[in-house]
Amino acid sequence: MRIDARPTFVFVHGGSSNARAWIPLQNELALRGHRSYAVDLPGHGDSATGPAAYHRNDQDRAAALARESSPMDGVTLADNVRHVVGVLRRLAAHGPVVLAANSLGGLTLTAVVNAAPDLVHRAVYLSALCLADPAMLTEPWDVVDESLLDAAVARIAVPYEAPGADPGVVRLDWRRAHGDPETFAVLKAAIMADAPDPLFRQFLDSLDADENHGVMEPAAVIRPEAWRRVPHTYVRLAADHSLTPAVQDHMIRAADALTPDHPFDVHTLPTSHVGYVSRPELFADLLTRLS
Repeated sequence: MRIDARPTFVFVHGGSSNARAWIPLQNELALRGHRSYAVDLPGHGDSATGPAAYHRNDQDRAAALARESSPMDGVTLADNVRHVVGVLRRLAAHGPVVLAANSLGGLTLTAVVNAAPDLVHRAVYLSALCLADPAMLTEPWDVVDESLLDAAVARIAVPYEAPGADPGVVRLDWRRAHGDPETFAVLKAAIMADAPDPLFRQFLDSLDADENHGVMEPAAVIRPEAWRRVPHTYVRLAADHSLTPAVQDHMIRAADALTPDHPFDVHTLPTSHVGYVSRPELFADLLTRLS
């Protein structure tokens, strides 16, 4: 088997997303001769089942969506880690791996580095959650957060009332925005303000209804003994209105304070929260330089 010195880029999606979000960036990397693999975390993407009501358009859709069980019920951070580590073990046979994540996927990225640092050549946080202290899971952060995301998703939240529902599962009806111009505008401002409307509509259609926020757990907090073994990069997204630059900088400072001898390598790109969808060339330029 031929071992390639160039890395394979492995991408971990954010909340309510899946591997499809990375296609524009993967295509751009392929044009430059680079391998990549986009992970569908458990309960997400093409292999997930349901909720079927998410695809209905009749008058009973909302009620059915509230009652139908979720593929995210019972999914834990440990499930995410096992899945990603299994992917990395297979890819490691072909050469080094750069593991990158966006948004909520940063928790899985950190947990994977904690569990299997030898499998990660470099960790890249693309405006992704990075927790340096267990208190960041439970206590308010000392940072002014002007995120537009919470108010935006409140417009599309669905009460999840299925029998035995996992309390950590959040259900969002992203497709409701297609029939509500105001909701569409608010979501776009929060997530992808720098993209044309048709591209954001396509992105909305790619999203999954459910996410399990139970992945916010101590295993997602940096373990210095593993963290020091892996080079790590933070890519600040300067036009991000979901995970704002102030919050990104707060996480960078906290991580660097934990291991001052092994700080983040920090870069800034002028994009929205999912700029890798609308402006993949910028991200491909940076990732290929890092490799």
